[in-house]
Amino acid sequence: MTDASPEDASPLVWNEDGLPRSRLYGDVYFSSADGLAETRAVFLTGCGLPERFAGRDRLVVGELGFGTGLNIAALLDLWRREAPAQARLHIFSIEAHPISREDAARALSVWPELGEAAQALLDHWPGQARGFHRVDLPGFRATLDLAVTDVRQALESWDGAADAWFLDGFSPALNPAMWSEDILAAVAARSAPGARAATFTVAGAVRRGLQAAGFEIAKRPGFGRKKDRLEAWLPDAPSASPSPARLAIIGGGIAAAALARAARAQGLEVSVIDADDAPASGNPAALVTPALDAGGGPRAALPAQAFARAVDLYEALPGAVIARGVLQLAQSQPAEERFAVVAGQDIFEPGTMTLLTSAADPLGEPAGAALVMSRALVIEPRGVLDAWRGETLAARVAGLERHADAWRLLDGNGGEILRADAVIIAAGAGLGDLWPTLGYRPVRGQASWTAVAEPGCTPAAFGGYAIPTRDGVLFGATHDRGVLDTDVRSEDHRRNLEILAKGLPQLAERLGRVPLSGRAATRVATPDHLPLAGQLAEGLFVLSGLGGRGFCLAPLLAEHVVARVTGAPSPLPRELSRLLMPDRFDSPVARAGV
Repeated sequence: MTDASPEDASPLVWNEDGLPRSRLYGDVYFSSADGLAETRAVFLTGCGLPERFAGRDRLVVGELGFGTGLNIAALLDLWRREAPAQARLHIFSIEAHPISREDAARALSVWPELGEAAQALLDHWPGQARGFHRVDLPGFRATLDLAVTDVRQALESWDGAADAWFLDGFSPALNPAMWSEDILAAVAARSAPGARAATFTVAGAVRRGLQAAGFEIAKRPGFGRKKDRLEAWLPDAPSASPSPARLAIIGGGIAAAALARAARAQGLEVSVIDADDAPASGNPAALVTPALDAGGGPRAALPAQAFARAVDLYEALPGAVIARGVLQLAQSQPAEERFAVVAGQDIFEPGTMTLLTSAADPLGEPAGAALVMSRALVIEPRGVLDAWRGETLAARVAGLERHADAWRLLDGNGGEILRADAVIIAAGAGLGDLWPTLGYRPVRGQASWTAVAEPGCTPAAFGGYAIPTRDGVLFGATHDRGVLDTDVRSEDHRRNLEILAKGLPQLAERLGRVPLSGRAATRVATPDHLPLAGQLAEGLFVLSGLGGRGFCLAPLLAEHVVARVTGAPSPLPRELSRLLMPDRFDSPVARAGV
């Protein structure tokens, strides 16, 4: 076996026969006889696939041990060949020690018959940051959520219910924690009625753990040198809960556009309704950066996971990205120390957050330390909205009325605009008109920009921000609580120049001599500075309160809300989705903070 150097962080090594072996547990990733044949015999057949595809509009498969992705590639290949045409596959897998895409490609290259399924997985190979990673596989009508974390934490955090489980951790003798009774009980707790489970091991502790969790079990003929394998099932019959077919989204900005994209990806018929004649999210550029929290915990993990998802989706849109990489300037020694902590957090991809002792060279003027966010983006909002939102019905929704099993959207005269099985309010400042009990506050912001080019303008944030547009520089922005008017003010251009001068005084001096354009808009903020994302009533949902980070937060949170609409698993861990529950301000004390 070829060993790894002490500096090599890879969790696998390669045997002399070319097979991968875990450096941490000393076990092989798949059978030396034929890993693909083993996967098909043990996991696909063991879970009753493809027979259990029949009659389903969605199948949820869970896996303990993502490894090289072999099981998932084999499942994708089978799904595309055998599943009903409109059905969707949702996969949840757990891997505490993810391998690189290069190692996965080497391992999967042994089976060219997996072809497009393996390539699709490799083309969207998940990252290594701690937390949940969402991966789209549209050519297979499939979605993968990979939890890069400890198995116990992953199972506690996932809010889905699997119809089938691939129990494929390393050998119970070498990795007993993966097979403990409480882990198997957690698997059962995250299973749908009638769920199946399959594994290569028939170890007594595994059999007893599955039975204690409520599974019935049976030994089956094993693969290769293994005499037996194990199949397990829950006795209850599978149940069907149909998803709504028609969804109405109220709003026209990035929240509404992200919801429309996510809903159409789940097969919903979508109507976007917006009365605003002015372009929503209408600045010529937008910054995609996460809120930084050196304290860690859920409030740090939420923006980190949202940021990763947003970057992946914007990078996939042709022409959406204006610039890559953003400098977050440290305005004080405590800020520099905080950025050093952030740079070491494992919730971001390795090497994507680094501390720079002086940002003078990239900025072209004197500057101190900065956090280099190499994955951060500057994007063009209009291209994103046009690609995701689709056609918009120009109407002002003045009221909502529940009627039988649907919602009626009403105009100012009480007339019906349309009916929908479910409604999501993404109306920004108009939120209070439709659901006045939510805790929120309006915040007016004005951005300024110039059409005079600044060659080599490096995107930077410093309390304010300065970012390139297609033909100039955008900077700002003001922040006025409780103000609703959206007239562009010359006074606010001056205030934006003052903000800019605190971070980039030479740039501020140059831009102060050229004509400025601008735009003012009213955002929605909440008392705890966290969004509202979830269910308000039967068939009624909300996505709002994104503040100044809508382009970072909206893509992932839209997928979370759409998952609530359809009953699919959310991409958010439970501890993160709890932060966003719309009813968290439903008390006099909480509302007093608005």
